[in-house]
Amino acid sequence: MEIENLYNIPKSSKIVFITGGTKSGKSEFAEYLAKAIPNLSYIALSDKRENDVIWQKKISIHRKRRPESWTTIETTDLLGLLNNNHIGPILIDSISGFVMESIESEYDEWLKKMNLLIDLLKRRSYVTLIVGEQVGWSLVSEYRVGNIFIERIGELQKKITQISHDNWLTINGRAIKIDEISLEIPI
Repeated sequence: MEIENLYNIPKSSKIVFITGGTKSGKSEFAEYLAKAIPNLSYIALSDKRENDVIWQKKISIHRKRRPESWTTIETTDLLGLLNNNHIGPILIDSISGFVMESIESEYDEWLKKMNLLIDLLKRRSYVTLIVGEQVGWSLVSEYRVGNIFIERIGELQKKITQISHDNWLTINGRAIKIDEISLEIPI
């Protein structure tokens, strides 16, 4: 399958979800797809962590990969940003920042935020690429906050997958279009 011929993104709303594990290639693949989209804004969902040298190095690597033509928006307020109906095509990297921003919220408050996010994504009239982590494939965290994160990211990404037009899984530097080889699990 040739990637160049694979992606003819329409001008209307289209949600593309790219997920995978750590160092799987998910961000690189999302960025590759996004290069064909004019006037793209790259939404970096992350807190600053200025004293974390390893995190700063990772952010630097991501910044260097982005074309200069992209507008970069570093924020922790995804809901506020999406409430702005004038923001055009976007690449959100990564949706786990949204989960972390609400990690201390009670579950009912989390549900409200998650459902508002899904509603805002469905109402967008521009292309939206979303990167998300697969974190529940390995050990269960010994910490409560780790298990809350695993549960919430899994719940959110299932909802994102349901509203996405294209869903991709990256693993070991390979991208698999999961819509073509999978069935939705009936609930």
